[in-house]
Amino acid sequence: QVQLVESGGGLVQPGGSLRLSCVGSGDILSLYVMGWYRQAPGKERELVARMSSGGLVNYANSVKGRFTISRDNAKNTVYLQMNSLKYEDTAVYYCNSVRGVRTSWGQGTQVTVSS
Repeated sequence: QVQLVESGGGLVQPGGSLRLSCVGSGDILSLYVMGWYRQAPGKERELVARMSSGGLVNYANSVKGRFTISRDNAKNTVYLQMNSLKYEDTAVYYCNSVRGVRTSWGQGTQVTVSS
C-alpha cells in the first residue's frame, strides 16, 4: 500500500500561487492514477485534477487554466501548481492514489486564500 504525504499549503493572497507536493512511499506513483482533491468547510470533497499512469490529465472546470498537475518519477512525487488563486480555492487539499481496488489518501494540507 502506498503512503502519501502532502506539503506546500499555506496562506496566500488572491492572485497568488502555491505549489503542493505529494510524496509517495511504498510503491511507484507512476503506476497509479494520481489525483488532487479538496474539501472546503461544509462541502463535499471534490476532484481538482487527476493524472493517469500514462500521463493523461483532467481538471475540474473551476481550475482549468489555473492549476497544473505534474509528476516527477525520479522523486516519486506528484505536484499541483496553483496560480491565480481565488478565495473559493480555500480548502484542505488531499492527494489520492488509485490502482485497481487499492486506494490511498494523504493527510491533507490546508490552503487559505485571503487578503
